[in-house]
Order: sequence, then C-alpha cells, then structure tokens
Amino acid sequence: MSGDTAPRKIGRGYARNLDAGPFQPMIGSFGLHLRAEHKSPKTITIYTDAATWFASASLVPAGLTDWSQVTARHVQEWVSTLLAGYTDQYANNQFRALQQFFKWHATEDPDEPRRNPMANMKPPKIGGKLVPVITDGELSALLAACKGSGFENRRDYAVISLFRDTGARLSELSWLATEDVSAHDREAVVTGKGNKQRTVKYTYETARALDRYMRERAKHPMARASALWLGVRGGPMTSSGVYQMIERRASQAGIRLHPHMFRHTFSHNWLDRGGAEGDLMELNGWEGPQMLARYGRSARSARARRHYDGVMGA
Repeated sequence: MSGDTAPRKIGRGYARNLDAGPFQPMIGSFGLHLRAEHKSPKTITIYTDAATWFASASLVPAGLTDWSQVTARHVQEWVSTLLAGYTDQYANNQFRALQQFFKWHATEDPDEPRRNPMANMKPPKIGGKLVPVITDGELSALLAACKGSGFENRRDYAVISLFRDTGARLSELSWLATEDVSAHDREAVVTGKGNKQRTVKYTYETARALDRYMRERAKHPMARASALWLGVRGGPMTSSGVYQMIERRASQAGIRLHPHMFRHTFSHNWLDRGGAEGDLMELNGWEGPQMLARYGRSARSARARRHYDGVMGA
C-alpha cells in the first residue's frame, strides 16, 4: 500500500481512524441490518468497526467515494497492512468481519445486485508468528503517563491496570458495568464471545486504582449510569473510545502498542511464569487449546533466551 493510503503507523499496530466519510451511510445501514438480525451488541460493533476502519484508512485517503469502486486489490492491500502491524490472528479476524459487510452489501437490494470484491478471497493464514508482547519498561511508561489526580488520569490508569491484570478483550473491558466489578473480591465479570460470561481476577494494585477512579467517577454528571467507564464530558465510553485512549496514552509515553497486546502479554506472562494451561483457558474464555499453542511457543522462546547464558557460559 502506498504511503498516502496507509493508516498512520504506531509501531506494532496502526492508529484506528474511524471516520469513513462518504462510506459511513452504508455502514449505518449494515448496522441496522445486524440489529434486525438480533446480533449481539459486540458483534455489531466488531463488524461495523471493521468496515469503518477499512474505509477510513484505505478508501477515503485513496480518493474513493463509493463502495462500487472497491476492488479485491483494495482489500488485499489492507490485509497486507494489517499483517505488517498486527498478528496474523488479528488480521484474520478483521478479514472475516469485513467479509460479512461485503456479503450483506452484495445482496442488500434484490433489485440492484452488487459485486462482492471479497467473493473469491481467502482469509490470511494463521501461522507460527510469535505474538507481540508489551515489555515491563513499556508498561511502566504507559502507566506513568496516567499518573496524577483528576477524573481522566484516574480512569485511564484503572483501564490500563485492568487490561494488564486480566488480559480481557477490548470489547469485554469496554462493556463493563459498575455492578460487574468487585474491588473487595478483586474480581470482574466480563461478557465474551457468544455472550458467555466469565469471572477474571486482578491485583490489589488494580483494586486500588479502581477505587480511586470510582471516587472521581462519583462526581461525574453521568455518575448514575451503569457503564463503568465514562467519557470526560460525555456519556459511556465505547470500545473505539477506549482504543483511542490507549493510543493517546501510548503516544504520550513515547511507545507504540494497541489494546489487544495486553491480552498477548497476559497470556505470555502467565505461561512464562509457570501458570497452568487449563487455568489460562478459563481466565481467557478459550474453549479449545488452539490459542495455547501460540502463546506457549512465545513463552518457551522467552524461557530459552533467559537460560541461554547459564547453559552456554556467555
């Protein structure tokens, strides 16, 4: 993808610009279709955000103005961009979400059939690429960027701390309600894929961070709202809002990361420190062992590098 059409690079990820311009009305119609099909709110967000991100990062900068102008090459270049900045698993997920939009778009109007540019495309393969993790130094710098009093600092510090301790998905953390979190028990009930709930634990440090945030939150004009995370001046934060906050804090800290890397890092650290694989599956909401193989390989690699000097006498 040429420089003028690529999304803004932030290192191991890309900034999520979600301004789709002339492509937004059709994405709104897609969202209406999904609601009519009784899709879960998280599914709707994932599918519509994928289409919005693709349009805003690839189509608008290229000067396109209508979905009929989109070709398979545009999608291929976008997938290549994702593979350069994210894991192959994430690129695969984005591909499949975007695929749902184009399937709907091609058949939305029976009297006006449309071409589906992804009709003959296959999702990127999930290979053996090591998962990117956040270093201790990067995490310390990120939290340091949120140090201080006030609503925004307290909120952002609590969000990042909870990401670090739980490895929750972006949507799971973003959709938390106040009643889902117990500082006393150091537990949170998150709702994952398929609307399945699970309980995750967090440290005393995060419990204190949440307690400080809740004291500030009590002064907010929307304090009676059920959503845990509130905007500085507006209502509940969306997944996009949390994503953009992480980007902003990472930029302030002089580092480059995206929210899903917290999940990578939690899983990597759990296995690297000898945590049981079955426990990690429960904490992460995995129903099968496929993901364990990816994170297990990353943890084994880290242990091997640490033991190198002792074995080789360097």
